[in-house]
Amino acid sequence: MRTSSDLVAHVTATTGLTPAEAARVIGDVVAYYATPVEEVVRRRHAELKVHGARNPEIFERIAAELEHRVVAAPRLSERQLRRMIYG
Repeated sequence: MRTSSDLVAHVTATTGLTPAEAARVIGDVVAYYATPVEEVVRRRHAELKVHGARNPEIFERIAAELEHRVVAAPRLSERQLRRMIYG
């Protein structure tokens, strides 16, 4: 993963990380947000189910979380979320 030298310099200057550490952190963050929406939905559904949440609550929560991603996912209906999980 290549990162912008300007971004690495900024993170290095503002955090005290070394350039190599800053590049790794940037790469990790970019990879996190590059995760496909379907994968995020499936992962969060499984995580919330483990904690006893029920589907109506889960779908509402996932939809709200997706709206706040750095590059927001499109608004998804409960039906679309359900299809991502169950096919």
